[in-house]
Amino acid sequence: MKYLHNLKLTGNAKRLRKEMTEEERKLWYLFLRNFPIRFLRQKVIGNYIVDFYCAKARLVIELDGSQHYEEQEEEYDKSRDEWLSAQGLLVLRFSNYDLNKKFKDICAYIEKIVEERI
Repeated sequence: MKYLHNLKLTGNAKRLRKEMTEEERKLWYLFLRNFPIRFLRQKVIGNYIVDFYCAKARLVIELDGSQHYEEQEEEYDKSRDEWLSAQGLLVLRFSNYDLNKKFKDICAYIEKIVEERI
């Protein structure tokens, strides 16, 4: 499925790929980069940049730092997730804390969801 690509966000997405958070680097380099189904980092979808995207599984993975738990950010994330879901995408959100404490469990869960969706 093709999604509208906001060209104005391309430069920002490239910058975000170079400036990944510690948790994004961990998930990318220790799991998603060599996953048998292709994932992309910092993918522009519509007017949003998602952390990780798997087209084949129609899956978005978001890693949330502490700023995502502020009221304004929670509202933004909710509307963003609703829009992505309306495009047929499943959005999985994990806190940075959980990623660091339960890395193997999160990887196993992602693998399970990908298998279910392809």
